[in-house]
Amino acid sequence: MSEMGDLSIQGIMLAIDSYIYGKNSAKQVHDISDEITKKYYRVADLTFEILLKYQPVADDFRLIRSAIEISYGFSRFGRYAYDIALVRDVFGDISECDKNWLIEASEKVKTMIKDAVMYFAELDIRKAATMQENENFIDTLYKERLPMLVNSKNTKCALAEALVLRYLERIADHAMFMSDAINYIVTGKHKIPKQGLM
Repeated sequence: MSEMGDLSIQGIMLAIDSYIYGKNSAKQVHDISDEITKKYYRVADLTFEILLKYQPVADDFRLIRSAIEISYGFSRFGRYAYDIALVRDVFGDISECDKNWLIEASEKVKTMIKDAVMYFAELDIRKAATMQENENFIDTLYKERLPMLVNSKNTKCALAEALVLRYLERIADHAMFMSDAINYIVTGKHKIPKQGLM
């Protein structure tokens, strides 16, 4: 799981660098995404093995279920990283587009992924407040910038930014979903999830 988190951060930062600096890293990000997916299936296999070999109690079942959900979240991070990397490939030269907003947003997302790994390792739900603050930042950025893009005179930049914003917003949502899975391990209760998470 920790390796999946490290790979997720690596893939997302590569993808964002490709968008900001015009680097072609889609193949590299795709390979990282594939590696995360393989680890996701490995986690699923291991949890099934635990169910067959041992006699889990209620707390164990919560951990097993949440481990699968969290590893799935990491697999989504890999996919969204690849989607971000593809934006540069699809739109070509986007050097004239404003990317200043992306610097802080990418740091927030990177922090959320690191926090998700740490929260799972420590099962410390008190730290989830930081996750919520970062998700609120991404949501606010998304809601503020999207209407501005509708009136943009540069269609290519507006479309590229809208896609990247959407992928970052999805990453933040999945990080919060993972935070809830950790809360479920500790308390046995779920928070009310945001609608539309896929």
